[in-house]
Amino acid sequence: MSRAADHPVDSLFTDRWSPRSFTGEAVPDAVLRSAFEAARWAPSAMNAQPWRFLVARPGDQWWEAYLAFLMPRNRLWAAKASALVLILSARELERRGEWVANGSHSFDAGAAWANFAHQALLLGWHTHGIGGFDREAARQGLNIPQDFAIEAIIALGRKGDLAGLDAEFHGAEAPNGRRPLDETVFAGTLEQPAFVKERDVA
Repeated sequence: MSRAADHPVDSLFTDRWSPRSFTGEAVPDAVLRSAFEAARWAPSAMNAQPWRFLVARPGDQWWEAYLAFLMPRNRLWAAKASALVLILSARELERRGEWVANGSHSFDAGAAWANFAHQALLLGWHTHGIGGFDREAARQGLNIPQDFAIEAIIALGRKGDLAGLDAEFHGAEAPNGRRPLDETVFAGTLEQPAFVKERDVA
């Protein structure tokens, strides 16, 4: 489907989507560094920067382990990604010399992931966030302390052709739409949309 925003936004936001078809070509360090640099500049509470990124690439010592963490259906397509990035977030932050709970650690890590995805797209690479994986296996296998929440795995790669993608996924391999603002933005409570639809103004 062709994406069209209802209100003016840069095309970067409508061009970003989550394909499953990847070419499997190697991703240069320069691309990863640039995407992670964009993530580094995301906003965070108290500037705690709670995000951490663990990276595996095909052929390295971690690649097969990262694939094994994925649910079998996700493994079918993610095996052709150029990198898998595990996102963590620190549950605590330091405030006035004490370590306290950080209620926004996941929220802030999400901001960093969005920066990463958009910068990757600017460089010609696509990303696909994966929630379907064994978090406990990842925690044990990668020796991740309980101090860190395990958020998601991100597949990154160059978009490939349908011919290289399992037929099971062909029907969904296209950009999807979004809910209109009157279903997600409200005035004060969830009872009244924040904006009056133009068609309702006579």
